[in-house]
Amino acid sequence: MAITGVVDGMLASGLERIGHEIDEAFDAYLPVPDDSRARLIEAMRYAAIGGGKRIRPLLLTATADLYGVDREISVRASVAIEAIHAYSLIHDDLPCMDDDELRRGKLTVHKAFDEAIAILAGDSLHALAFEILVDPRVSGDPFVRTELVSTLAKASGHEGMAGGQMMDIVAETSEFDLHTVTRLQQLKTGALLGAAVEMGAILGRVPLDGRAHLRAYARDIGLAFQIADDLLDLKGDEQKAGKALRKDTAQGKQTFVSLLGPERAQDQAQALVDQAIGHLAVHGEEAELLRAIARFIVERDR
Repeated sequence: MAITGVVDGMLASGLERIGHEIDEAFDAYLPVPDDSRARLIEAMRYAAIGGGKRIRPLLLTATADLYGVDREISVRASVAIEAIHAYSLIHDDLPCMDDDELRRGKLTVHKAFDEAIAILAGDSLHALAFEILVDPRVSGDPFVRTELVSTLAKASGHEGMAGGQMMDIVAETSEFDLHTVTRLQQLKTGALLGAAVEMGAILGRVPLDGRAHLRAYARDIGLAFQIADDLLDLKGDEQKAGKALRKDTAQGKQTFVSLLGPERAQDQAQALVDQAIGHLAVHGEEAELLRAIARFIVERDR
């Protein structure tokens, strides 16, 4: 088998494995109670179980694997970051935000349930993430748990994803240049991807000054991921994407594609992926899954 085939197989296997592990973990964390909270838990399960690429959990576990972290531990931490991601999608889809009807090929949570339940489901998934990270089963070391919580909190709030979402709202009525769009996407999309890699390194007890190459890798794939998303929004297949496309153009938002043009944007995404892979030169074959994830980010069709 060619090397490319081996790497593609590794990636497919990794995505399938982490998908099953995340679904099983959410199933265990979210049993439906026999009381009036049932509809809320059903909405949380609807949003969190099944579907999605699970890129963030895969990044976290692949990074943790570099340092011999126990798989059960890294999967628990991965559930936390995926809970944050799921909450953000629920709230993103609300009428007051992006007002979307489809997510991952099915009705968005506020359409399948209602707006109030969707808001509560998002709030509860946000809370669940930190409940998971303070559990000693993630780490017996309270300093490790504290750093995990701090990293995910910063990546989720005004200094990360939520701050980027605010900039995205402003973008609907403002002209953003390339520098501002880059900053927006580093926060909105890149912050959680970066947190996934950082949390894997924290679990591996990598000292702060030993994570510089991993942070650089995460920064580059974060921007490449968003450029690929912008390209998909422009020319992707809605059936494959499982959501509405071409909304950025309709809303007049500045994106990497609108500012650079499709060809330059594609070239830039590829250059970022090549650069990200270069940051992993200090590692050998044990980092091949991280390299495969970087390549997948620009080759995906959804």
